[in-house]
Amino acid sequence: MTGGFTIQSNLHIFLKETIKSNDFVQFSIPFNNQPLYFSFYKSVVNGEQIHHDILSFLQLNTDELTDLDDVKRLIPIEEIKLSSDLAEVIQSLLTGAIYLQMESDLNAGILISIDDSKTGYRPYNDSENEYSVVGPKVGFVEDLDTNLHLIRKGIISEKLFFEENIVGSISKTRVVLAYIDGVTNPQHINTVRQRLTAIDMDVVFDSSFLDQVIADNSNTPFPLFVTSERVDRIKYALISGQVALISSGSPYAIAGPANLFDFFISPEDYYLPWVLGSFFRIIRYVAIFFSIFASSFYVALLTFHYNIIPKAMLGPIIESRVNVPFSPFLEVIFLEITVELLREAGARLPTKIGQTLGIVGGIILGQAAVQAGLTSSILIIIVSLSALASFTTPIFKMSNTLRFFRFPLMLLAAIWGALGIMVGVVFLISHLLRLKSLGTPYLVPFYPFRYKQFADSIIRSSLSIIINRPGFLRPLKTEKFKPHKHKDIGDDYDNE
Repeated sequence: MTGGFTIQSNLHIFLKETIKSNDFVQFSIPFNNQPLYFSFYKSVVNGEQIHHDILSFLQLNTDELTDLDDVKRLIPIEEIKLSSDLAEVIQSLLTGAIYLQMESDLNAGILISIDDSKTGYRPYNDSENEYSVVGPKVGFVEDLDTNLHLIRKGIISEKLFFEENIVGSISKTRVVLAYIDGVTNPQHINTVRQRLTAIDMDVVFDSSFLDQVIADNSNTPFPLFVTSERVDRIKYALISGQVALISSGSPYAIAGPANLFDFFISPEDYYLPWVLGSFFRIIRYVAIFFSIFASSFYVALLTFHYNIIPKAMLGPIIESRVNVPFSPFLEVIFLEITVELLREAGARLPTKIGQTLGIVGGIILGQAAVQAGLTSSILIIIVSLSALASFTTPIFKMSNTLRFFRFPLMLLAAIWGALGIMVGVVFLISHLLRLKSLGTPYLVPFYPFRYKQFADSIIRSSLSIIINRPGFLRPLKTEKFKPHKHKDIGDDYDNE
């Protein structure tokens, strides 16, 4: 019994009171002096087919329709069936069916499959900036309904809720809060909901605006929400217990709360065997470390600590710098700014021209700089490798942050040498310790220390080990799946 009625006697009201997602729609039309009720998820059905193949036929054949059997017989759609099973109805609604009921019999109805299976898929929306060799390559687009359709098709559950909000007094931008009921911690949901409500802006152009406005700290260069154009990354975030925000007019979605390690994890890590996934993830961390500190170590060594350079390397370094009139700091700054100019110019130009500019410009400028005595050949190798290593960061916003921190570290190295680099590292760690994402510490599992979560942070352990959702998200349901000993199932060849 629910609210004075049984589920079996009134499926229409039960669906209305239990499914709270904003993309779930119910309406009625007059039909032979009694209402005809429609229930469906608008994010997964074909809206045009509802009007052309269902509503138009019902209006043209009103006199011939007396019960649900007549509706089933006359509507020109193949996949139609009668059903009063609640589980079957909900599952069919989630996969793209419309549930049609008559006032005279609300304990049953007709399931009409009008799945919108083509919307949002390639060749129109490959993920360009988060490309991977293995795994799906479908990305979000600027149309909000298409993005909701892509998420709903990947997470077929009535527990997936979409809450739509209007943000921007002039733009009236539709912003959808997505989460999985029963998994996501309600505190995170309420926090995002309250911060969305408190936004007072004229125009919201992109989801990046929301990222900055609802962040716990707006004065940090570090991103506090994972921003992604990949559908599979956002689906994984939702299943893990995070909250996602999707904005109309933006091909990117944001998810949180996030920690620092979320920005260095690629979806491709989970599509490979765990040994390979861990190997490539460790390489990624080494590359990031090299990208941040390589240039500053060069400045520190040649300015203050040249006495610790091995003799075998001292000769080539002296020979490469013999005609360079600048100090190591100015030399590094010149090359780093040149690389940033090439990167920015390549990003703003059309793809083919940008690639040509990056390759040809880098070769010509590098060779010319060495021949003119403006820089050393060894430094060109270091800066080139540093720039190359920065591209290993999967999330573009974090890549920008790491590129930014190279410059203050180089300045500190030029002033105090290795001591300056240590001062910069201490300042960086102290800043990270203060950061939070939706109230969650940014450096977890290091701070607070959670040793169990190291299984999927520095390395990617076997799926039989990482069966639980991240503990720092405080999910209501901890287990993602229950591993079975499938290796023990099968033919026993030893006994043959």
